[in-house]
Amino acid sequence: MRYRIALMLLMVTASTAILYGQKGGYLTDVEADKLRDAQDPSQRIGLYLDFAQARLTRVAEFRATPEDPNYDTGAYLDGLMDQYVSITDELKNWIQTQYDRQGDMRSGLQKLLEDGPKQLETLNQIQKTPDAYSADYAGSLRDAIADFSDMLDGATKALADQQKFFGELKRQTKAEARAAKERLKEEKKRAKEEEKLRKREHKSRVPADIDDE
Repeated sequence: MRYRIALMLLMVTASTAILYGQKGGYLTDVEADKLRDAQDPSQRIGLYLDFAQARLTRVAEFRATPEDPNYDTGAYLDGLMDQYVSITDELKNWIQTQYDRQGDMRSGLQKLLEDGPKQLETLNQIQKTPDAYSADYAGSLRDAIADFSDMLDGATKALADQQKFFGELKRQTKAEARAAKERLKEEKKRAKEEEKLRKREHKSRVPADIDDE
């Protein structure tokens, strides 16, 4: 019995460290390092999605944990949901920043719109299937659903705008390349014609051979 209580206390301590001993209150040091190393807009979107999914996976694991008076599972799940919301908020801010800077994040947005609905479906399923701890994290779960839904709507608009912007930019770049090629062609043609003209002028200035006798 003492062993079991000691084990549960160890689980509480470890879980609390995982939950609260994180950079920014919601990212682990490893996750923060990954973000610093990933400056590509789309790569960062993928990382945020992975971090969010990791929280959902842990929620699923702990929802299935039997109630135990020595372990506040409800508070832990509420903390995980709060982390999920914080990660979603940071992702929304990243998308907005890159959108304002016209950073190309089309592939990341496409991944978000492909994988994101699965996470939203998971959140909705959690809400539809209450567990013994649902009352403890119901509020943060509602926030997570609302936040993620809002982000997907924003990502849909951002992707449409970026596809249009970068599509026009690509067409403009191609048009400029064609124009530059035509200018180069005309310059070569003009240079060739000028060279022919110089040769004719030079030839006309050279006196014809005259026999002295």
